[in-house]
Amino acid sequence: MLQAFAVLLIFQCLGEGVSYLFGLPVPGPVIGMLLLFGFVMLRPQAAEAIEPTALELLRHLSLLFVPAGVGIMVSADRVRGDAVAVVVALAVSTTLAIAVTALVTRALLRRQRRAGGTAKGAQ
Repeated sequence: MLQAFAVLLIFQCLGEGVSYLFGLPVPGPVIGMLLLFGFVMLRPQAAEAIEPTALELLRHLSLLFVPAGVGIMVSADRVRGDAVAVVVALAVSTTLAIAVTALVTRALLRRQRRAGGTAKGAQ
């Protein structure tokens, strides 16, 4: 578990480094996830090694939002003047996230049906 956790942190740090080095407007952890995704695509056995630790982290994901919530409460005075902008940004980003998730799910289900139909037809 410690080794898998170290791998996850290494990819996060690599993402931070790439983001900082190239001055990208994308957060380092997002770049790190993309790098990890590429690594797992090249070496599928790495996914098997990381999966139990990643699933355990996901079980406790809600705890990782506590520091962000505390930060928002501490900065409430500064954010108060931008409340409308924050609400609009939240509404738009939530709507976009739901729409993209629906489109990706729909595309994957179509692809799965086509692959299933082809496999059944071949038998």
